[in-house]
Amino acid sequence: MAADSIRTFDGAVAVITGGASGIGHAFAKELARRGASVVLADLQIEEADKVRDEIRNSGGRAESYWLNVTDYSEVNKLIQHVWEANKRIDYLFNNAGIGVAGEALFCELDDWKRVVDVNLMGVIHGVQAAYPLMCQQGFGHIINTASMAGLLPSPNVLGYTTTKHAVVGLSRALRLEGEHYGVRVSVLCPGVIRTPIIDGGKYGSTVGTTSPTSMRDLFEKMKPMDVDEFARRATEDIARNQGIIIHPKKWRWIWRLTRLFPGLADAVGRKSLSYLRQQGSKE
Repeated sequence: MAADSIRTFDGAVAVITGGASGIGHAFAKELARRGASVVLADLQIEEADKVRDEIRNSGGRAESYWLNVTDYSEVNKLIQHVWEANKRIDYLFNNAGIGVAGEALFCELDDWKRVVDVNLMGVIHGVQAAYPLMCQQGFGHIINTASMAGLLPSPNVLGYTTTKHAVVGLSRALRLEGEHYGVRVSVLCPGVIRTPIIDGGKYGSTVGTTSPTSMRDLFEKMKPMDVDEFARRATEDIARNQGIIIHPKKWRWIWRLTRLFPGLADAVGRKSLSYLRQQGSKE
């Protein structure tokens, strides 16, 4: 194992995909506030530049890069650049994600492919590029953004639910493998957080009778958590090397209850689906 070790968080180098908005943006600010040097990677380069400038103007350290996580060569190039420039990578946040809302009946194959390419292959590309380097240096922490949709059956967003379940499984298994090499792995399973993903994200969409308005109304009924508060609490969990990170707290209890009583998860899913169908019939 290398003589050096992961930095928590002062002096650390952190790469964040999807860093221009939502959870990625919030983590960038929180980590920079704690002394980390953050690398913002996003398709929305103008927004990423704004976040970079915001952090720098507050006295922090940040860089911004255009990145398409569906292109492994681009992901690998960025990771190699960060590695060579800093001689270390402490944290990789595989955070970029999109959503396509609507029942499977109305989805086209391309809808599935878009979500899988970003939400799952984007994570795999990040792992494939950074994990060997972290094993080589003997430390590092990979944080993959999943969702409560990765722990519960979540109808009306089947592509999203599919990929998030896969990200949870990938993360939990890689965590066991990485222990031997000094590499930590955590998976974020947020409940409803106030971010652009509530509307599907800039590159997401809705299909069939589901509208952005009905999705937004459903999420509002669940009382979204402020994204900065989520990042603050989740960062503390990352420092403690927690494997599965769930906020707000009520969702932790929901997950525990549904593990004991699986039928409860089905009932919650049916209720949300019924609401969306009713809303769709009115529009």
